[in-house]
Amino acid sequence: MARDGAGESQREDASAHPARSRLRLFLTALFAGGGLVIVVFVLGFLWFAWRIPREEVALTAKADGIVALTGGASRVVDAIELLAAGHGRRLLITGVNRTTHSSELARLIPDYQRLFVCCIDLDHTARNTIGNAVEARRWSANRGFRSLVVVTSSYHMPRAMAELTHRLPDVQLIPFPVVTAQRAKPWWSSTANARLLLSEYMKYLAALMRIRLEPAIESAGLMRRAGARG
Repeated sequence: MARDGAGESQREDASAHPARSRLRLFLTALFAGGGLVIVVFVLGFLWFAWRIPREEVALTAKADGIVALTGGASRVVDAIELLAAGHGRRLLITGVNRTTHSSELARLIPDYQRLFVCCIDLDHTARNTIGNAVEARRWSANRGFRSLVVVTSSYHMPRAMAELTHRLPDVQLIPFPVVTAQRAKPWWSSTANARLLLSEYMKYLAALMRIRLEPAIESAGLMRRAGARG
């Protein structure tokens, strides 16, 4: 009887062994895949951070118009200075607070008050980068502009360019990244800068994924509407 019990136990162990092996292989693949994702994410972040300029460069190109995405006073001032220097014929400041008007901005920048009368438009509609791109498309299309200088903070520029390129594929976009003294510090030496870059990197990845999926989502919506009509 003891031998029969031992044999039965051995058979149970043998039958359980393939299951344990499959589980071990699955867990190994799962952890290896997770490790690969982490490595890709970290390398992507380092590439993203490396692309962010820490010094402003002199702009030599000219365009039909200039678009400034609000989010920092330096962006607006730099954009107006570019307009005054002849880098564009007209300036759109997009994402302006609904309670802010041209006269208030003109008082803050008295040297360029005349430009607010002739050549600066304010957009009070946009609430995020997507809205900025939508308003820039509408503004440039209404004026027949085929090239734009894009003014925004250096860390925000990759996402802004992705959104604008998606919505203005036939318009030449010339980036002018704004760099403040605080953001000029190396990200690895500043916790605030590192946190900001990591947050912006994740928003950038999300924007790229959404942009890639939008055509498929729109096509599915069209098919559903067509089916409903049929």
